[in-house]
Amino acid sequence: MAQDGRTPLTSVDIVRQSRGKISSTSAFKRPFEQISTVESPVQSHLLVTSLPVVKNDFIRPSVERHELSLQPARLTASKVHKIPCAGTEGCNDVERSERLPAGSQPGSFLNPLLALSHPRYGLPETLVKNFVSLGVQSIYPWQSSCLLGRGLLTGEKNLVYTAPTGGGKSLVADVLMLKKVLGSSYAKAILVLPYVALVQEKVNWLRKAVEGVQKDIQLPSQLPEAKRSKWHSSNTVRVVGFFGGSKARATWADIDIAVCTFEKALYHEIDTKPLNNANSSQANMLVNTAIEQCTIDDLGIVVLDELHMIDDEHRGYLMELLATKILSLDHSVQLVGMSATLPVRNGQLQCRTVAKLCQNTQLLAKWLDAKYYESKYRPVPIKEYLVLDNSIHPVSTSNAFFRAASQSRGLSLSSTPSMTIESSTHNELRHPTINAVVALAVDTASQGYGALVFCGGRQACQTTAFLISQAMPACDDELLEQRRDIVHDLRGLSTGLDETLEKTVPRGVAFHHAGLTTEEREILAKAYDTRVISVIVATCSLAAGINLPARRVIFNGARMGREPIGPAMLRQMRGRAGRKGKDDFGESFLCCQKADIDDVVQLIEADLPKVGSSMTPERRGIKRALLEVITVRLATHINAIEEYIQRTLLYHTMEKARLRDWVAETIDELQNTAQISVDLMGMYQATPLSRATVGAGMTPEDGVFVHDELRRALQAFVMDGEMHVFYMFTPVNISNIGEINWRIFRTEIEKLDESGLRVLEFVGINPAFVNRMANSGKQFAEEDAEEMKMARIYRRFYAAFQLRDLCNEVPMHAVARKFEIARGFVQTLAQTCEGFAAGMIQFCEILGWGMLKSVLEHMVDRLKAGARADLLELARIPFVKSRTARIFWENGMRGLRSVAEADAKELVSLLLLAQPKRYNVGKAEDERYQQKILLRAEIIVESANRLWSREQQLDIETDL
Repeated sequence: MAQDGRTPLTSVDIVRQSRGKISSTSAFKRPFEQISTVESPVQSHLLVTSLPVVKNDFIRPSVERHELSLQPARLTASKVHKIPCAGTEGCNDVERSERLPAGSQPGSFLNPLLALSHPRYGLPETLVKNFVSLGVQSIYPWQSSCLLGRGLLTGEKNLVYTAPTGGGKSLVADVLMLKKVLGSSYAKAILVLPYVALVQEKVNWLRKAVEGVQKDIQLPSQLPEAKRSKWHSSNTVRVVGFFGGSKARATWADIDIAVCTFEKALYHEIDTKPLNNANSSQANMLVNTAIEQCTIDDLGIVVLDELHMIDDEHRGYLMELLATKILSLDHSVQLVGMSATLPVRNGQLQCRTVAKLCQNTQLLAKWLDAKYYESKYRPVPIKEYLVLDNSIHPVSTSNAFFRAASQSRGLSLSSTPSMTIESSTHNELRHPTINAVVALAVDTASQGYGALVFCGGRQACQTTAFLISQAMPACDDELLEQRRDIVHDLRGLSTGLDETLEKTVPRGVAFHHAGLTTEEREILAKAYDTRVISVIVATCSLAAGINLPARRVIFNGARMGREPIGPAMLRQMRGRAGRKGKDDFGESFLCCQKADIDDVVQLIEADLPKVGSSMTPERRGIKRALLEVITVRLATHINAIEEYIQRTLLYHTMEKARLRDWVAETIDELQNTAQISVDLMGMYQATPLSRATVGAGMTPEDGVFVHDELRRALQAFVMDGEMHVFYMFTPVNISNIGEINWRIFRTEIEKLDESGLRVLEFVGINPAFVNRMANSGKQFAEEDAEEMKMARIYRRFYAAFQLRDLCNEVPMHAVARKFEIARGFVQTLAQTCEGFAAGMIQFCEILGWGMLKSVLEHMVDRLKAGARADLLELARIPFVKSRTARIFWENGMRGLRSVAEADAKELVSLLLLAQPKRYNVGKAEDERYQQKILLRAEIIVESANRLWSREQQLDIETDL
């Protein structure tokens, strides 16, 4: 009560007594042009309306006007000064081992064998012309010598070879592969690459190479009797890429060249009805299915790129498993393995018999029964430098480097630097390493060349990119316009424009790491490749993932993450220096601190690590190998299994008696887990569980885990909510979400409804444990098998929350912000889940669990669309996903027909509403951006027309 005895006024009473007149704005939506908010609500459903807008006097102070024009550079990069060379040792700092004597690289006019049109190669004229259009005017002498080795062009001999990055090693494999495919009506090729970006790049290149090229089609009467049933009249070369997240739908008969990642080379969803996505449940394995159906004899050649990755702890055994399977076939398949980082002998170009090879390469060649070829030639030689305390020293010889390194702990270096860098007066550039990185990058861009800067982590990439951009010189108007176009392209993505890229791209600098989405990385890589962007700051993944050469490669420190750079990764990174046809030489600068000098000494002088088998007991790859060969009936008796084991790399590296005992133990384990059985004749038989495991592309351990969980789910599946199914198609092993944020985990659990809580209890999540972890800030210790199993369950459920949001139209950038992770990781999780869910669908189909299969199929469609069920038809249209599809729906465009009949100009306003952020960039820039959006709208209308026409045609055919 108030002191005067009256009831105090509430805020509502005060508003009612107010004399001010407030205009109501309820039920009114503002058109796009009058929206000035920076961030659009995540779940708002905005309608385009012609209703009048009631204006008020409110001024939003937080919105600033952004002009895409360059302000003067805030920082001044230090100057790089060259010191004249007066006979000082180490002046000739180009790698001597990689530069051949002058005149040793004659053109095809001096050496006819350097022209691919030479009859010795037997290549079609159209293919040779396509090679020329792709920049292959002639080949190098080492390539010619390698290709003309006895039995290689005819496919009779296998080949293992190594050449430096940029030395032309891929072309050798391309020629052998195309020679095999073009010379037969039915021969097929598989090219295995380690990364998705490489697969996409190679598919595009090969399609250009074979454009207009015709195969040698034989008449059925000319073929062996076993091949006559497979004859087809098509003489075009069909190149298909298979990788996680790809939408390729093809049969084995539809493929001439399959370009695959490691996993997809073994397991790929092959749809027998390519036009019907609903039939993805009929997926089968590429190689295993061909073996089971006795069509594997169509395979003529398999190319394994980055052969050194056979030693990779996580994926190496997949390559070994594939190669061993090929070696075990009854018919001959040519195997070609190549790498830039295999251990090599010192000296110049070499071709040796197996007996003369170094021990490790001898092992690989012996295992694959292959010829070995080694080249150290680089068409663009590299100069290597060590940068320390603003002094740049050549690393010409190991002796010179050791003298420099041993003295670096003192006050000065004993060797005379070839270049020096001025100290900076800016606080941001006070550290010598940062100062050197910025100075070298800006100096490279000022000369009109490109620079790659490698940093140890994502945050370091962004920080370094921003610093370099602040010191970049101004560019001409034409180049600035091109950079503005890149900004608009990034802005038009569904994830919006990254704040750092918004500042750095107009200055010609960008960063590149796994935290960006695939679309962002593609835009930036293309901009750098066309020299619109001069500097890219990246993590080490770029060195292995895409081909972006640079004049200078600059290392910001001697560590990538917490660990020192390895010699193999260093070679890959510095191998990006030098662009053929544009640079006379490349340069590599390792910028380090005195505290890292010991690591640098070891790094520079380290030999490349030897490669070995990944099927060792601790890596458990042999268990999967045995399960597969028994399931596909490649080896079903102990004698056949022993023959198979003798074809593995493991057989050449492990003591034979121990290996024999270990194989017996592994077979017993497979029997104990009901993955194989043995009959009275001693023949091993596959079980439904093993067929489901192999069909889904899972490891034996994951197959047992998934089987147990699905069997439990059949007994009590929670159907009155979505969390259970999201948990089921979350991958068993989640490695790309990082550590669990227990605080966020606790918050999400608190929001669960009753059905979600039942799922929580059913799968074994303890909310009290989550609360304790959130309060303590700890992570799983994972010291024993039980803790590892529990960690797997908690990680899967945590990831399932992200999938739930994605399927319920929460934009990817909003999910990333909510869970405090990079949006690229959210995208990777979604793509990984699509592949895993496809395997789960196959798993359920083989075991006859139709109900679970149907539920998973529906949720996969929703995950691809990023939307609820009512938007699935709209989401088939390119660029119409998630929030965009919902805006279309709420504005009356609820199907393919309505979009197909729309005017592209009508869609511009809707597409603008779907953007995650509103940018005030000035009228001229906004008009340019809307023109880009109009082009996208035209693609949407055209695609909708094509899809609608296809549906109408199918309906007509069905009626007939």
